[in-house]
Amino acid sequence: MTTTPTPPPASPPAHNWRATAAACTTVVLWASAFVSIRSAGASYSPGALALGRLLAGTLVLGAILLVRREGLPGRGAWRGIITSGVLWFGLYMVALNWGEQEVDAGTAAMLVNIGPILMALMGARMLGEGLPRRLLLGMGISFSGAVVVGLAMSGHGSSSVLGVALCLLAAVAYALGVVSQKPALAYGSSLQINTFGCMIGAVACLPFTGVLVSEAADAPLSATLNMVYLGVFPTALAFTTWGYALARTTAGRMGATTYAVPALVVLMAWLLLDEVPTLLGVLGGLLCLVGVAVSRSRQQTGPTRGNPDRPVEGPRHDEERQAERT
Repeated sequence: MTTTPTPPPASPPAHNWRATAAACTTVVLWASAFVSIRSAGASYSPGALALGRLLAGTLVLGAILLVRREGLPGRGAWRGIITSGVLWFGLYMVALNWGEQEVDAGTAAMLVNIGPILMALMGARMLGEGLPRRLLLGMGISFSGAVVVGLAMSGHGSSSVLGVALCLLAAVAYALGVVSQKPALAYGSSLQINTFGCMIGAVACLPFTGVLVSEAADAPLSATLNMVYLGVFPTALAFTTWGYALARTTAGRMGATTYAVPALVVLMAWLLLDEVPTLLGVLGGLLCLVGVAVSRSRQQTGPTRGNPDRPVEGPRHDEERQAERT
């Protein structure tokens, strides 16, 4: 009698290193934005800085889109593009720029870092994503680290009620923008979604045109170059790599990844601004990184698992794939 051999259990899918590289690129560039805002924010008001940044980003993204001849995304993408464009590209940038002028840097960092937590909760509620224990644990560790970094950076600065409200508004707009963008990536590429999202954000900020022109005439060249840098790299490049990675994982997991930003800000401020980090700041940065590592880890619960990194980016008119539940 012959027996049919039992096939070996399927091996876990290979790690998507491109998505990881894209997420890392985003985190590094967003961390560098805090350094550039220090310079540009001294010469440009919040609305003018947001508009200049978005105009530079739109020009770069639009040029790349034309060269690649990608055209328009699918019809199903536009709701997410408009929502993320107004909330994330527009409202978030203005509110954050304004809030950082009303509160010290540490308080702003602590308040804005509520965003990834809101992102995970909204992703579970609105997108049907899971809330695995490792994600929640990692986000808790990282948020604690962000608070520690904030305390280390606060110094003797003052905080106003308006500034606190603006930073909280920025956190909510950030979370809503990401959760809105996630379904749109099923109908278009990251380049398409972010090009038109950035364009819509720029249109929303057009009321600040007169202020931008007036301030640009008096601003030093270094401030203007920093504003252009913010548009080209932390906006055009980083938002595109973010979209690429977001299309291949859950909103909650991507939000947790951004908790590496406070640790990198401490390092960049030391290297570029000669701001020697305190022991408290280093400890907080390490906590952020440990939390990111925990939240990004996966627990194998059986011989086979679905592929959480299968891309959803691109034109698709079926339902969004069910996110991995670990």
